[in-house]
Amino acid sequence: MKFADLGLSDELLRAVTEAGYDEPTPIQAGAIPSVLMMRDMIGIAQTGTGKTASFVLPMIDILAQGRARALMPRSLILEPTRELAAQVAENFENYGRYHKLSMALLIGGVQMGDQIKALEKGVDVLIATPGRLMDLFERGKILLTGCNMLVIDEADRMLDMGFIPDIENICTKLPTNRQTLLFSATMPPPIKKLADKFLSNPKTIEVARPASTNVNIAQFLVKTSERAKRDTLRDLIEEEGVATAIIFCNRKTTVRELAKSLKRHRYRAGEIHGDMDQSSRIAELDRFKNGDINILVASDVAARGLDVKGVSHVFNFDAPWHPDDYVHRIGRTGRAGAKGRAFTLVTPSDDEAIDNIQKLTGSKIAILGRPESAGERKEETQPARDGKRREEGRREEGRREEERKPRAKRGEAKPRNGDGHAAKKDAGRKPAPAATRRDDDGPDDGWNGPMPDFLSVGFGT
Repeated sequence: MKFADLGLSDELLRAVTEAGYDEPTPIQAGAIPSVLMMRDMIGIAQTGTGKTASFVLPMIDILAQGRARALMPRSLILEPTRELAAQVAENFENYGRYHKLSMALLIGGVQMGDQIKALEKGVDVLIATPGRLMDLFERGKILLTGCNMLVIDEADRMLDMGFIPDIENICTKLPTNRQTLLFSATMPPPIKKLADKFLSNPKTIEVARPASTNVNIAQFLVKTSERAKRDTLRDLIEEEGVATAIIFCNRKTTVRELAKSLKRHRYRAGEIHGDMDQSSRIAELDRFKNGDINILVASDVAARGLDVKGVSHVFNFDAPWHPDDYVHRIGRTGRAGAKGRAFTLVTPSDDEAIDNIQKLTGSKIAILGRPESAGERKEETQPARDGKRREEGRREEGRREEERKPRAKRGEAKPRNGDGHAAKKDAGRKPAPAATRRDDDGPDDGWNGPMPDFLSVGFGT
């Protein structure tokens, strides 16, 4: 099947051809005709299979008829992150070059002034994150009563980020007879409930089992330890001859520390995480796309939907907390039919997370056999050394305790004279002061004063 068979306009087909595409992906072939027929739709497909174009292309043709009015966008696309919103806007610019459609991007981290000016002129397509959209709506800067088309993209990520209440609120502000499209790589029960509530008799297009992974991606688990993770990662980068890679971490602090470590080892690495402002994140992504850096260390803010061509490898420095995130992380490679490789570094504490991932995807992940790194050997011998030190410490403590005990308690032999015979008992004689001083010289756990006389007298004397 060709794009020309899907009922798209000649201007749109020309833009698609110039972008280098001729045949639609399965999700595009299934979704585009239904969207053009103005049906509500649920699209489920693996990440990296062209979900974005499956709604962008028909939207351009639908919106080619009509005119935008001030503060009243004609269509709305909701995205979970700023990066995804910017990427969808880029798609509209590329494919809509021969259409006179206006567009506005509402995302956090940038000034509202320019966004409000664009809305006042009137826009055909509004691409927004839920937070910024609700902020402007509550300020009275936008009206949604003229919006006849709604797209909820990466719906499961919206769920993870807590946006579902906002989306429900937004849906109540829109006309009831709108067209609604919902796209996601996975379909957890809360998203199914949302679809049942706000979509009218939707057509479901499922080109792969929900949460399945791309068959073009070779997946591996690499066993290591917390202390040896960085050594293991660097060994893998060298062994694999990495061209471009994204390394995912669970925490923003880990992203920063790992990026600094890779730079110290002379890798061309950059970082992207939620604590960076929008301009810095865009600049870092541009450096990665342009080849100024070839390794991008990222938190999950970059995992969903980002389309960077030519990513050969994905490394999970941390096993993801949520199984769905695994599908989206490794989906940054093996896109558009290309081959990719994904490695997940696992420690004994990650066993449960890996089990959940394998249950979700329905497949076992191969364990990569490789020589242990110096860091791993060091980690394995460390417990033995620690145990030896503890044993030596206990012995030394025992010797000190023995020295601290009074001689009478230790059962010390009676003093002998120079001939080796036992000294005669003298009941009337008090112990010599020198003996007392000798006992006083030693340390005692419970008494630091002079030794009492009665402690120097043995039993039976």
